[in-house]
Amino acid sequence: METVLSIQGLTKNFGKLCAVNSINLEVKRGQVFGMLGPNGSGKTTTLGMLMGVVNPTAGSFSWFGQPPTHQLRKKIGAVLEHPIFYPYLSGQKNLELMAMIKEAPVSNIPKVLELVELADRKNDKYKTYSLGMKQRLAIASALLNDPIVLILDEPTNGLDPMGIAEIREIIKRIASDGKTIILASHLLDEVQKVCSHFAILRKGTLVHSGPVDDVGKGEEKVEVIAFHDDIALLLERFDGTISVKKEDQQFVVKMKEGFHSQDLNRYLFEKGIVATHLLTQKKSLEKQFLEILAEAEHAALIKN
Repeated sequence: METVLSIQGLTKNFGKLCAVNSINLEVKRGQVFGMLGPNGSGKTTTLGMLMGVVNPTAGSFSWFGQPPTHQLRKKIGAVLEHPIFYPYLSGQKNLELMAMIKEAPVSNIPKVLELVELADRKNDKYKTYSLGMKQRLAIASALLNDPIVLILDEPTNGLDPMGIAEIREIIKRIASDGKTIILASHLLDEVQKVCSHFAILRKGTLVHSGPVDDVGKGEEKVEVIAFHDDIALLLERFDGTISVKKEDQQFVVKMKEGFHSQDLNRYLFEKGIVATHLLTQKKSLEKQFLEILAEAEHAALIKN
């Protein structure tokens, strides 16, 4: 896969504060890449450097294998902050102005309005738009040049659940069109639902990166309810068991890597036991995120 973005040792200091600390990262064409981290972790500063609005202190990055230039940035659409639109102009007129500024074809406007589901409100004044509609118009504006890459900084910030769901569907639609999307967020659910890959930043340092599909891989935990006097002993004797813990009416079996719930079910059935409840506990991105941050915190304490 073609590398769209390559970052080497990217660093930004604001006086004594190191906002971004020597980040190395690659984004491939077609990925929906989530930059995940708490507020103050360096996500927005990193995106600012990538778009040329913040000057790096050290390190470098390249777009499409080339050093960043004004011409290359025309291939990138971005919504870094709430863009300034004219409140008394319609959505259509605002986009016509943006197209003129960006030297983008006005003929692209109907397509982007349709994509963000604002075609039926295009003639309404911007000041009448809800927060979600304003954010959708901002995304439409970023797509006017038909960019290869779309950068979104906290695209659902401040939106209600319906607005969040609408933006999420639009992001999926844009991604299905083959565009590469780089998305910064502190919302784990958002990243898990729309991203193919993600990276976690903590205090400006990259502490993890990888595919979203890898979340929860490795050891499984299986919830078991079965009525048998020796069920706890039998679960402990299973070849794939690391540990067994009783929680209320059920047992939670921590499994060795490579063993799954169906293996445990087969084992119990061979012992003449039919489980009335057998459920694999999936590790959520939230749990993995917290574990990774805790490990990073521990490593930082040891280092200091």
